[in-house]
Amino acid sequence: MNIKKKTTIKDIANVLNISPAAVSKALHDDSRISEKTKKAVRQVAKNLNYQPNHLASALRKGKSNLVGVIVPRTNSNFFSSVIQNIEEVLNKEGYNIIITQSNESYKKECDNIDTLLFTQVDGIIASMANETIDLKFYEKIKSKGIPLILFDRGENDLNVDYIGINDYDSSHMIVKHLVNQGCKRIAHIGGYRHTRIFNNRIRGYIDALKAHHLPLDDELLVESSLTTEDGRAKMSQLLKLKNRPDAVYVAGDYAALGALQILTEQNIKIPEDIALVGFGNEPFTAMLTPSITSVEQHSTQIGKEAAKTFLAHSKTKVVKQTLNKIILDAELIIRDSSNLNK
Repeated sequence: MNIKKKTTIKDIANVLNISPAAVSKALHDDSRISEKTKKAVRQVAKNLNYQPNHLASALRKGKSNLVGVIVPRTNSNFFSSVIQNIEEVLNKEGYNIIITQSNESYKKECDNIDTLLFTQVDGIIASMANETIDLKFYEKIKSKGIPLILFDRGENDLNVDYIGINDYDSSHMIVKHLVNQGCKRIAHIGGYRHTRIFNNRIRGYIDALKAHHLPLDDELLVESSLTTEDGRAKMSQLLKLKNRPDAVYVAGDYAALGALQILTEQNIKIPEDIALVGFGNEPFTAMLTPSITSVEQHSTQIGKEAAKTFLAHSKTKVVKQTLNKIILDAELIIRDSSNLNK
């Protein structure tokens, strides 16, 4: 099997009988090269299917115009919307993005970081995997002087720029809504406490119960990976309690979908028997029967602010002393699954 050799600047130079340096200058539109030579170089490059080596160029210039984006998964409307808005802002400034997903795996996240660092990206915008507890790979990014911006999921210990919503207040907003619907025994299917946003949602839930003079029952608070299957399992667990909840607040829409499936399969009336609230405002929440009350996380604004924060780093050579911490107010979208006062 013959492997076709990749065309180099030297190959173009040999065809035109000029120096490789002249070819390089022509390809970079150097004013010292005549328009006639530039045109000839571009034509030969096209004929030979020449592809520039961006990594080598980045090593020479110290700038790649590439930004790495790490997300837990791309099949979520929230993360895909954030990516879209990051790309939209950065493309206008001459940057391209490299998208990687961790699939909630710490090991894969570490591999993604190594790959992006090897590619000489100018910055990394990331939301952490569920499994991530050890922050050494994120510390590696910081140690290399590469701008690191976290969104949605991020750890205060890293002391980097962060964009997200007020998760603590969001829980207060949800519990208040359920109390106003007459609910008195509110369960919470949360994420893992080691992840800052889910810990904040759990803290908000606990404090909101106290604020409304409702008892905290440990069996009503369960942690999960917030997948659809986990939502089914945790909802089944709550239904086996001697004293069932009359409302369930789920910290992610996919898990809320699983919870809804179990309630429907067991012919439990929603919201009359058990009210249900999700988190993330995924498009499917409005299409189901009953539609699911959920929290809008403002993905468009988060994506744009993350990109702008990176650009602020890229336009100054001085290390920023003041970090960019943008905390947005979430919005509760009330739908059929929790609306008892229709």
